Amino acid sequence: MKAITNIQKFSIHDGDGIRTTVFFKGCPLHCTWCHNPETQCYNPEVEFDSEKCVGCGFCIGACHAEAISIVNGKAFTDSNKCDRCDKCGKMCPSSARRVMGKDYEPKALVKELMKDLMFYEESGGGVTLSGGEVMMMDIDYLLAIAKELKRNGISLFIDTCGYVPYERLSKILPYTDTFLYDLKCMDDELHKKYTGVSNEKILDNLARLSKDGARIYVRIPVIKEVNGNEKNMQDTIKFLQDNGIHPAKINLLPYHDAGVPKYSKIGMVYEGRELHAPFKEEMEKFAELFIKAGFINTKIGG
Repeated sequence: MKAITNIQKFSIHDGDGIRTTVFFKGCPLHCTWCHNPETQCYNPEVEFDSEKCVGCGFCIGACHAEAISIVNGKAFTDSNKCDRCDKCGKMCPSSARRVMGKDYEPKALVKELMKDLMFYEESGGGVTLSGGEVMMMDIDYLLAIAKELKRNGISLFIDTCGYVPYERLSKILPYTDTFLYDLKCMDDELHKKYTGVSNEKILDNLARLSKDGARIYVRIPVIKEVNGNEKNMQDTIKFLQDNGIHPAKINLLPYHDAGVPKYSKIGMVYEGRELHAPFKEEMEKFAELFIKAGFINTKIGG
């Protein structure tokens, strides 16, 4: 498992400085508010924008699997026949379709990442491996990338939900400058409801990473209906204090729905339409709680 959906250059919200963020495909969580739904499934998928499709039929001629037909003036793909070769995407004159999930060999990927070395050096940036959940990818593949980046003096950040076997985190730790570690919700039942999994492993791995000397930025997506309340913030503070965890930064990230349009393009339905971001005053109050508790490097936003 090592499919990549996007290599995002000039990223300024995924760690320090100007970074290139690599989004890997596949995640063990299914967060209701996920803004990268194309990274949830581990396998390649066809993304189709019906508004761009002009019904020209060029994709039909390109499809050797005979998986595409014109229905009501739009190109319809039979997912049972499609082998995700992306020949249709390359032929589409309106860029209405593409396959999400491309394999890169480690050397080829690092070569691509090295193209922006000048920007990393001038801004104190580097590379962030994200997802989906990057730490669920083939660990030998990830280590090959991490070692090559380190050999070239490029900073590596790992963006993780933490729901992975700790051995994986331990193996990548020597090559990682900072972990961007998500904490969704301290209430385990709510965590199960909105992400599909317990938070027990996530919390345990965070404590172990901290004990093993990792540099950590704790990132908390703040959703009014899920964790956007004083109790959750106080519970988070208590957990950090009780476990001697001293994050280099804490980022409180207000909920947004910018990823909603992606869902229909891959045949998914967004289930978080009743979710909201807390008011500005509430976010400021949450940040103040962390700062008063001694976590002075707390900020709203990434």
